[in-house]
Parts: sequence; C-alpha cells; structure tokens
Amino acid sequence: MEQLINDNWIFTKENNLHFAQDRIKDGHAVTLPHSWNEIDGQGSTEPYYRGQCWYQHMLYVTEEQLHLSLFLEFGAAGNQARVYVNGRLAGENRCGYAMFRVPINKYIQAGENLIAIQVDNSADNEVFPIMADFTFYGGLYRDVKLLALDSVHFDVMDNGRDGIYCTQQKLDENNYNLQVSGQIINESSLTLEGVIHVILQDAEGGTVKEWNEIVQLHDEVAFHLSGTIEQPTLWNGIEQPYLYKVVATIYVDNQLKDTRTVPIGFRTIEATTDRGLLLNGKPIKLNGVCRHQDFAGVANAINRQHMELDMSLIREIGANSIRLAHYQHDDYFYSLCDQYGLLVWAEIPFISVPSTADPNNTNAFEQLERLIKQAYNHCSIYCWGVQNEITIAVETEHTHRTINQLVSLAKQLDPQRMTAQANINGVEDHSIINTYTDLIGYNLYYGWYYGEIEDLGKRFDSFHYANPNTPVILSEYGVDTNPKFHSYTPQVQDYTEEYQLLFHHNAIQTINARPYVQGGYVWNMFDFGSANRKEGGEIGKNLKGLVTIDRKLKKDAFYLYKAYWSKEPVVYIAGRRFVNRHRQVNDIVVLSNLSEIRIYVDNLLIGNIQSDEVVKVLKDVELSLGNHTISVEGIDEFGAVFTDTIQLNIVESYDKSYELEKQDAAKNVINWFERFDLSDAQVVELKEGYFSTYDTIVDLYSNELAKAVFLKYFQEFSNHPFFEATQTVMSIRKMSQLAFFNIPPELLAVIDRELNVIKKL
Repeated sequence: MEQLINDNWIFTKENNLHFAQDRIKDGHAVTLPHSWNEIDGQGSTEPYYRGQCWYQHMLYVTEEQLHLSLFLEFGAAGNQARVYVNGRLAGENRCGYAMFRVPINKYIQAGENLIAIQVDNSADNEVFPIMADFTFYGGLYRDVKLLALDSVHFDVMDNGRDGIYCTQQKLDENNYNLQVSGQIINESSLTLEGVIHVILQDAEGGTVKEWNEIVQLHDEVAFHLSGTIEQPTLWNGIEQPYLYKVVATIYVDNQLKDTRTVPIGFRTIEATTDRGLLLNGKPIKLNGVCRHQDFAGVANAINRQHMELDMSLIREIGANSIRLAHYQHDDYFYSLCDQYGLLVWAEIPFISVPSTADPNNTNAFEQLERLIKQAYNHCSIYCWGVQNEITIAVETEHTHRTINQLVSLAKQLDPQRMTAQANINGVEDHSIINTYTDLIGYNLYYGWYYGEIEDLGKRFDSFHYANPNTPVILSEYGVDTNPKFHSYTPQVQDYTEEYQLLFHHNAIQTINARPYVQGGYVWNMFDFGSANRKEGGEIGKNLKGLVTIDRKLKKDAFYLYKAYWSKEPVVYIAGRRFVNRHRQVNDIVVLSNLSEIRIYVDNLLIGNIQSDEVVKVLKDVELSLGNHTISVEGIDEFGAVFTDTIQLNIVESYDKSYELEKQDAAKNVINWFERFDLSDAQVVELKEGYFSTYDTIVDLYSNELAKAVFLKYFQEFSNHPFFEATQTVMSIRKMSQLAFFNIPPELLAVIDRELNVIKKL
C-alpha cells in the first residue's frame, strides 16, 4: 500500500534542533512539493538563502499498520536531509536529487507521530554539486509517501526504486532474452516457502510469457528469472515507443504478499563513427535538448502537470533525445520519456570541481548508484553520464582516476548501457580522459564565450582526426538570449534573438554535416534559475533557453529547431518582437520546412521563395513609415496552406529598448587587465622552489607576498562564489583557460615575473 502524504506540513527557516521533537510554533503551512528558494533562487531583491530548514508533519498510524513493514519514501530533499520520527533520528540522505526511504517501525506508535525533517542546501564540500551554474534549491521538492508492506516484500532498501530489475538483451535477429532479478525480504521470524510469479504483458494486456519459481524465504533471498522473448515489437524511439509490462508477484500459501509492475522496452543501441548512433541497427541523429527541472515561481518543486507541459514542448519541437542535466530527475519524467520514445542521457552532479574535503569523492559514487538502480528499468535511458566539466578548475591524475572508477561502477551496476562524459572545451583532443567512456561529449560555446561560431566545425574535425574511432556528441551549446533585445547586426553577447538564431543555425548545419558526430543537445530547452547570475538584463537566471522559464514565450530559435526536426508543417516569421524598426529596408526571415513560400505585405504578394532550406530570406523589402502586416503562406505537397502573420512598425529613430544598456563598470571588468603594463611581457624561465602561476590559489594565499601579488591582479574576482569552491585546486594558469576571467597570455608572463622571485618555505 502506498499513501501520499503531501498535505499538512509545517515549514520554518529557523534552524533549531529541538524541532526534532518539539512542534514548530511559528511556522508556515505548506503543501509538498515545496522549495524555499522559489523566489530568491530565480532572481529577486531577496538574498539567495542557503541553510538548514525544518519540515514537520503529524502522521497518524493505525494499530493494524503497526503489524506491517512501514517506510517513509522521499522523492528528493535538496541537498541533504535528516529524518526524525518522534524525536529519534531514523535516517539521513546526502543525495539531493535521488529518492530515498527510511524504515520507521522502530520509532512509531499507534496514533499520531511527529515526523520532522531537517533539510539543508548550504555549501558542503563533500556533497555534489559543489559549484555549478544553476541554483541549488532547498526543500522537500518531490512527493513524500508512506509505504505499508507485508513482512514479505520485494527489497525497497537497496538504494533502488522498483525492487526488481528488468534486463533485455538481443540474442539474434528475432529473439531477445529478458531477465527479471531482485531480492525478496522476509521480516517475519519464520522461514517460508514462497512462489515468485513473473508475467510479461504486451501493450494490449495480453500475456506473452510467464515464469514461476519456488523460493525458500529466509531473511534475504535473491532471485533471477529469465527466458527468451520471440520476435518482440521493438521500442523504436519517437517513431514507435512500444512498451511491454513486467508484472512480478510474491505468493506465500497462495496469498499475495507483494507485486510490482514495470514498463519495459526491447531495443538495441550502438554508437559508431561511420554511421552515427544506431537504434535497433538504424542510424539516428540525436536531435536533443538539455533540461533543468525548475519552473518559474515554484523552483524545482514541480508537479506532474509541469513535467507534462515540458514534455509537450519538447515533443512539439521535434526532439528525439533529452539530456537530463545535471542530476537525477523525477522518475515520472523518465517514464514520460519511455512513453514518448525520447532517448535519455542521464547523469549525476559530479560537475565543475571535485571535492577537496573528501579526496575519494564518495558522494559521487553514492549518487551514481542511486541514479542507476532507481532509473535502471527505463528503456529510454541509453547512457549514464559520469561527469560534467569536472576539469574546469584542475585536471589531475586523481580526477582521472575518479572518472575511471565511476565508469567501473556504472559498468558493474549496468553492463548493458554506455557511459558518457561532458568535457569542457579546454580538455585537449588527445587527452587520455577521452578514452574513459563509451561516448565523449564536449560542451562547446564557440561564438559566445570564445572564438567564432565557425570554429565549432573546426574543433569537431580536429577531435575526429585525433580520435577517429571515438563517438563524439555536442553535449552543450547555446547563447544567453533575452527576447526583449534585437539588432539588425547581431553580434556576440548582445543577447538578441537574432544572434541566437545565427548561432544555432550554424550548430545545426555543423552537426548534420558530420556523420561521426552522434548529435547534439541544445543548452537549454528552458531558461533556468542560477541565483548568482546577473546577465542579459536579468538577475538570477541563465537565459540560454529556447523557451522562457515560465514556459510562456518561445524564442525564435525554438521554431528554427521545430522547422528542422518536426514532421509537422512549420511556417514561422522570425523577428516578431523586433516590432519598431528604424530602417525602411528590411529582410523578412521565414523558418519553414515547406519548400514553397509566399510573402505578403499588407495583403499584397511581394515574393515567392522555392527552397528546401529551412531558413528562407526575402531580402531588401522596402517598407514605408508606419504599421505593416507581414503574412506568409507555406504550401505543402498536397496543396494545403499554412500561414503566419506579424506586425512591424517602421519608425524614424532607433528604439533603444532593444539594446542591453552597457554599464561602464561592466566594461571595466571586461577590460580589467588594461590597467596593467603588458608591454614588456617576456616569458620567464621558472625556477623550482619559487611561486608561479601554476600554484593553486590556496598555496599563494599561504604566503603573504604571493597573496599580495594575486590580489594585485585579481582583487575584484576574489569575492566571487567560484573561489570559495575552487581555491584549493584552481591556479592562475587554469583561470586563464576560462573565458570568464578574460586573461590575456601576456599577463601570465608579467605575473610569473613577480611571483617567481618569492621563495617557498
């Protein structure tokens, strides 16, 4: 039995350990899911709160329930939690994105019981993510349930979810093997004889296969049932996401003790460099988007309606894959991916910087085990991501060893699926790190943080030349875009919709032109909370989404992808929010997957375009001062007509609201190094035993003279949250590889000249 207990919780930001056993007097009534960063985590005048908060709930338990095995199930608690029942510590959790359960029989009584949860999203150098460009929301932000099970039941405390694990594997052209395994727990004092019964049902509910096995039930009994499934209908992505059901039951003396129902799909996935990714033996280019789980006004405390809305928008764009970044998402969303056929890259928050407090990075392994065991049965998942830009601060043998160990754990827990990693651009093509996982992802922002947009293709080609047998994926790419801003001459970091369109069009063409590139993942499908950001005219948000954080506005680039990916007819006029135009000669940009386009101005036909290109441009359209209606008709192969219309207003002078106001202070930060004399920047031959730009910041800070040199050049950066998490591993040399700091090569030589005369003790 499963009982949802989301109602009637009391919440307080006051951190008082007495709340483990004493009722909160001045709290707020809340309904779960809940986050305390729903406002300050997405940009507000309130400071972003990170700390320990408390939730309480009075749980009523009957006398009959006391004879069952009782567990509290928490969908997630960000980022750590301690669970108290009637004042006694019943369980803890350090995996802020994973489901966890707490057995409570030892602590409860018939009648009312005080459930008190201390939830903590404060900085902790042992718990991932330690540092990242998204908000670390605090709260009980997923469902909480009471599980009431018979004393004989499938194992619910192995860090998994279903209690059973379904593994499918192709045997030959027509047949697959299906194995159902797990563990049965017997909490009674008797050894019992039980029967485990497994049925495979097709989508229509018909029985395809069934197995029975008699088991002697001691405290814990493992089981493995397997059989051949002849000519199953395949789960074939968005084309045919066919799902079967495994129904597993335990009987003792013909009495049902426990049951599990798990949807599964039969499919094969393989990565190649000559044909790309193969789904059931056929090439499929990954037309993917990344997704963060938060939503405007509720933070990450989203419900099923939010998730269904996200899925509908992702399906509308025509995507066939999702990278669920950068942590474990709600299990319901993985189920939606199963149902609609979207291939999933699932990953853990081993991101940006490793732990310096725990050299073994234990928490990364804890989170990987939870992710794999809890999401194992979702056929949509094709790979496990073990790290994202973990070398952003430092790349060492120790970090390499951790990545290798994570890969080993993933293969141990799930030998069937591929492993993946997402590298920052600074990881060299020849780096040994590129041999660790089955798939290599690169997060590349050429034309935004560095380089030109055309450099993307050059980087792909250089990587493939260095690693001809390594499948590569563009795991992130995008630009911050505020749909308020527009330009006739879009350029880097102007935050306009027009530049976002140029950037993404280049990326699509670059990916499609290279068979060895498995595909890409747009960063990001939706704008998302990033509490420490102030960029693009907004605070507290990353604006790289194709859709705004409230899901109400689809940026022009959304329709670019829809025209490329969707099979539905698409006709869309770009630049509709660039209403007030100060030039009388304008290009009309149409995004469409239809070949025949007619363009009208004020109901007068002014042009026909016959082209299979998605981006169609009618150049140099003359418009007089005043308002104009621009209409487009697209005609499909059957003669059906699809239309779109926008309004433009030709004005005499430039509308300054379309441009982000540049702050002088910001300009000074961008060119902060100009105040230093770099004219005599001669490379220094470094002496051993003396400080240099290769030493970590914490080492420089250990010497007052070296610290003074560092602060001379980087005082304005020293209070950035980045330093709090990275100073033990970050060096000035590593800083120079990050676009954020904008350090010219000449400055390194100047700093080395000053540091390398300071002797280490």
